[in-house]
Amino acid sequence: MCGIDEAGRGAIVGPLVIGGVLIDEEAIEKLVGLGVKDSKLLSPRKRSALFEGIVKVCRDFAVLSIPPGEVDRYVIRGKKLRRLNYLEAIYMARAISRLAPGVVYADAADTNAVRFSEDIRRHLTVNAKVIAEHHADFNYPVVSAASIIAKVERDRAVAALREKYGNFGSGYPSDWRTVEFLKRWVAREGAAPKFCRSSWKTWARIDQQLLKDIWQVS
Repeated sequence: MCGIDEAGRGAIVGPLVIGGVLIDEEAIEKLVGLGVKDSKLLSPRKRSALFEGIVKVCRDFAVLSIPPGEVDRYVIRGKKLRRLNYLEAIYMARAISRLAPGVVYADAADTNAVRFSEDIRRHLTVNAKVIAEHHADFNYPVVSAASIIAKVERDRAVAALREKYGNFGSGYPSDWRTVEFLKRWVAREGAAPKFCRSSWKTWARIDQQLLKDIWQVS
């Protein structure tokens, strides 16, 4: 069976990462024994430690990274029901097709879990049963394992960006450190950085704040 999940969906900095784990059903108890759970409930150190254990227990795993530019293309230009959820379904199908399981448990990104599972199936190149549910990353250890794989890989990508561009906080628009970093970047460079998603509404608020600052100075 396969578990599939994403990391970085709401982030403004860095990639959206899809993680998949292929495992024999009888090895699920080994995942439970490792202590796998939804990656959001674990510290970065604990996730990294579990990553190594998961790789040893599973038969195979897959990681696909969706760059900010492709996220923007679907968010800005996609038709109704063909935006971010649909993009996730496409990439999840690619990961599943690579792993070729008999059955898949996916964490549903869409409010309509049935529609999300159908979008995944539509893009599969293998014959697999797809079960998409909300909170699957909490309810199924194999999806929890995929969540950890995806989150660790995204953490590594974000760490590489910090090493190159400086500390921008968590990379999420709810983090004031991230917003201040991006505000300073735009004031200096005149445009959003390529490693960020330009389709996020955060940029409109940053532009408004910069205009306000200019007005106050003048």
